[in-house]
Formats: sequence, structure tokens, C-alpha cells
Amino acid sequence: MELKNKKLTEEEFLTIRKEVLATWPTGSSKLLDLDGAVARIKKLPDSKNFAIKMAKAAKQEKTMIQPRAGVAILEEHIKLLQYLEEAGADFLPSTIDSYTRQNRYQEAERGIEESKVVGRSMLNGFPAVNYGVELCMRVMQEVNVPLQARHGTPDSRLLAEIIHAAGWTSNEGGGISYNVPYAKSVSIEDSLKYWQYCDRLVGYYEEHGAHLNREPFGPLTGTLVPPSISNAVGIIEALLAAEQGVKNITVGYGQGGNVVQDIAALRALNDQTKDYLKKYGYKDVIVTTVFHQWMGGFPADETEATALISLASTVAALGKATKMITKTPYESIGIPTKEANATGIKASKFVVNLLKNQDNPKSKRYLEEYRQIRKEVDSLLDHVFVLGDGDLAVGTVEAFKQGIIDIPFAPSKFNAGKMLPARDNLGCIRILEFGNLGFSEEIKEFHRKKIAERAKYEGRKVSFQMTIDDVCAVSSGELIGHHLKEEKPHKK
Repeated sequence: MELKNKKLTEEEFLTIRKEVLATWPTGSSKLLDLDGAVARIKKLPDSKNFAIKMAKAAKQEKTMIQPRAGVAILEEHIKLLQYLEEAGADFLPSTIDSYTRQNRYQEAERGIEESKVVGRSMLNGFPAVNYGVELCMRVMQEVNVPLQARHGTPDSRLLAEIIHAAGWTSNEGGGISYNVPYAKSVSIEDSLKYWQYCDRLVGYYEEHGAHLNREPFGPLTGTLVPPSISNAVGIIEALLAAEQGVKNITVGYGQGGNVVQDIAALRALNDQTKDYLKKYGYKDVIVTTVFHQWMGGFPADETEATALISLASTVAALGKATKMITKTPYESIGIPTKEANATGIKASKFVVNLLKNQDNPKSKRYLEEYRQIRKEVDSLLDHVFVLGDGDLAVGTVEAFKQGIIDIPFAPSKFNAGKMLPARDNLGCIRILEFGNLGFSEEIKEFHRKKIAERAKYEGRKVSFQMTIDDVCAVSSGELIGHHLKEEKPHKK
């Protein structure tokens, strides 16, 4: 089927669905009957429905807390989620294992068996497809807050079917955000089609009165991603989802490090997503936001890591994020313990509660940053719509092909990889090398000027070394890579 940004008809959707459900034995479950699945979602209390709870939090301007977590053994996964709920999580995840993310279900099955033999998880997440609807339903029944699947899957179609039928009321990801940062050889055209199906599935539930949430993955590669690029991707995925009938969308942003820029980016993302949805006729979509705590290298020291978590929580609260995804003080060590995860939840919740009634003052620098981000997002999206001759899906494929949208440090061979970011002298993420980004000369000159100011301050030439220094800076206790630059020899 040719890619177009056009809602799949029910006939088209149901035809594809037969193929999707036939890809693995759990797809044959009688519990995947759509009428029954819709009825189960409708019977859930509001307190366990992700879409309803997010909409309520947005009205109250509360920042809710959600960790990342997932293990292979069913009973241990349930205990882990119950522990995190007890620690104060407002929403719970089930982070999916890497084999499932690549649709390698046979290997995931072996991972489950090995985990049972050794008595600990031999997978880096929860293999929801292998467990199927009934056991995923059990996970949902054993907790008291909404469940979301978090993964990184270019083709999430069968996973989406199983988790929604099991009562998990949110699915994270999108055709760009769960492809370009995660996969090397999956074409953007293919992943957009796969996620059109996931969104059409949610649209089907909505048409029958069952409310579900969809959440594009905001941080992308999580390393020096300029706000306008991540925001543009989030808006594209929101528009594509809305076309398929999604009514509750949470757009995300990953902490960049400069407090003013991060707050401005969060507010711009919220405002522009609503503006674009309205502009293109999607007037009944509820938009909420999620802020991701620092996705780069973490300090090894537990106290310093907790401080970084607290800084992120301050930004989320002042930026009025509806939800925040937490990290742990042991982030630099490896897969965190449940105790470390609970510490991250508690530290985050304490800070956002302290700040819940406080506003970010609209300073001159904040307003300049907010307007600049909006201007850059508009420039990128204007190019996308022109390239697609008005069709957003077609334009998105072409924009990546030409490098008009370019995500830094992404493994995908369908991403140009020519754009390079670096921080300016205040720690804001700017663009060092533009590649073929869809920016006007005015926008490019803004970035050149900011980078040049830093180079002058540091007494060195503008170069890729700035980028390298910035990638390493936070784990060493600095935001900008000033201290990592090569020292000039002292005069004798």
C-alpha cells in the first residue's frame, strides 16, 4: 500500500490486522477480539486509564511521575511494578525487551526460559508479545495505576494489539522516534506505515468509546538534540496520529541542560502542537506533555546523580510538564535496582510537589528562546509540507532523504547524519554544522553567532571538538565542555 497521510478505512485496517495477528501464536488469542477488548477498556476505572488521568493532570497543572522498568520473569515484573507504585509512581511502565523490539519473538522465548532456569531476568525488559494478552492482563490487574508499554520498536503492531487488549492504556513511540534513534536499516516509509496501523488501532478503540493515550518519544537520540528538531518530530507524529483517529496525545521533550531553553522548549512544544492540530482540522485532540530527565551520561557519584535528577524535576515543574520520566542515582552503573528506581521517583516527586504552585517568570531571554524555537519548528515543517505537496507522511520521508530533518548521532542509514550540534556560551544547544537542515539564512546566522561567542570566550576555533567536549561534560559535573578543551600552553 502506498504511503499517504490518510486515515485507513476500517476495511483496510482489518485486512492488515489479519496479517499482523498471524505473525506469532499469541496473536490467535480469543482475547484479541476487538469488541471484547473495547469493553474491557471501557470498564476500567478512570484511575487506571492513562488518557483520562493525563487529561485530568493537565487541567490541574500537576506534574506526574513515571519511571522506566521491566524484567523477563512475570512474577518479578509484577513485584517490581508494585514496588514502584508504592514508591509514588503515578503511572507505571513496562519496558519491553530488545528481542521483542526487533520482532525476534523466538529469541525472546528462549530468554524467558533461561530466566526461569537461572532465577533472574536474562532479558533487558518484559517480553509482552510472548506472554500474550492473558498474562499482560494479569500485570494490569495487579497494579492500581495506568500502564504503558515503553520500548523502541519500529514495527509495534502486534505488541500494540496485545497490550491494549490487556488493558494497558498507553503505547509510546512513533514512525520516526522509534525508528531513526533505534534502528539502522528500517526505512522511514515502512515504519510510518507500521505506526499508522498502531494509531489506527487506537482510533478504532476511540470510535467505540474506549479512550487510549499515544506518546511520541521526545528525546530521540538523547544527545544534544536541538529543541526545534525534537519538537518538529513530535508535532509530525502527533499530526500523523490524529489523522488515524487518536484523541489523546502526549508529546515529549528530553532535558537539554539549559534551564531557560528547556522550559521554553516544553512550552513551545505544548503550544505549537495544539496550534498545528487545530490548523489541520484536528480540533478534538487532548494534548499533554512529558519531560524526560537527562538522557546522556550520568555522574557516577550517587549524590551528584540525585542532584541532576532534582534539576530535571525543577525544569519539569516550572515548564508545567504533565508528566516526567525519571532516572535513578545508579544510572551510570547499569540496570538499576528497584530501590534505586524508587529513590529517583521519590526525589523527583518531592521537588515537583514543592514547585507545583510556582510559575516560571517570562523573562526577556525566555521569550527570545521560546520565539526562536517556534520559528525554527515552523521553518522545518514548512519544508516538509512543501516536499510532500501537502501530504505530511510523504513529505516526512522526503525530508529525511534530503536531510531537511536530520537527527544527531542516529544509527539509521535513512538519516543524513550531517548536522552537528554544540552548546553556546550559556549551555543552550545550538547547531554547529547545518548539513541540509530546512532553515533560513536568518536562523543559521543566529546559530553561527551563538557558537562564535563561545569560541571567542574559550579562545579556540569553532570545531567538532566542541561537540565532543559537550557530550562528555555533564558526567564530569559541567554543562558546557569548557573545561575539556585543550589547554593553551603557558607563556614562559
